[in-house]
Amino acid sequence: MLLPVNVTLGIVMTVLLAVATVGAALARFGDARDRRRYWKDLLTAGLRAAVQLAVVSLVVGAVMHVMPLLLAFVALMFTVATFTAGRRITGNSTGWWSAAPIAAGVLPTLGALLLTGLLPLRGVALIPVAGILIGGALTATVLAGRRALEELEARRGEVEAAMALGFPERDARLEIARPAASDALIPGLDQTRTVGLVTLPGAYVGMLLGGSSPVQAGAVQLFVLVALMAVQTVAVALTLELVARGRIHHAERAASGG
Repeated sequence: MLLPVNVTLGIVMTVLLAVATVGAALARFGDARDRRRYWKDLLTAGLRAAVQLAVVSLVVGAVMHVMPLLLAFVALMFTVATFTAGRRITGNSTGWWSAAPIAAGVLPTLGALLLTGLLPLRGVALIPVAGILIGGALTATVLAGRRALEELEARRGEVEAAMALGFPERDARLEIARPAASDALIPGLDQTRTVGLVTLPGAYVGMLLGGSSPVQAGAVQLFVLVALMAVQTVAVALTLELVARGRIHHAERAASGG
């Protein structure tokens, strides 16, 4: 076992969370409007993570061997990811469109793995793999959506100029937003390029701790990274398309009738 679950672990985690919170407050991250939010977000995130993981650990143990409950838990993971992505990208009702890019990347990948028998339909395998893929799609969708909308707002004049030259609105918005949205792939690319050289990701370490050989652990980690790249590519492409078509937009755009 890598970490003993005891009082010492609790104390060390409390100290680390305090360092992050106090450090953010002293560094005065953010601008004058949201400076206080960062240290509060760090503190809240740490406390929420502790509570959520405690609850999830109990829930996973209960649903792992009951198929209907197992599928319901995976559906809950997807719903929470959709809600989080929508809130991060727009904060309005159009954020629910973020369900489409997350589903478009995750569902075919999970389906292919299950149909080929590479992923057994058991909780001990399905829950972690689904969580990794949904989490990767969530990150890519949020980054692509936020960067695309920010770029469109900053370069609104260029979009209008392109439309004046005869470009359809979708094409004009797509040309401006595409380079920025594509940056959402960079974290996944960097993780894949540096795996084994800079970090040993969780799947690899988990396999080793579970008694697998380094070769088996490496194969599983490679599979996870390749699957993540596929999921995130689909998620970014569909998010960009939804932004270009105006399905995902900020509240001010809806209010102006754009």
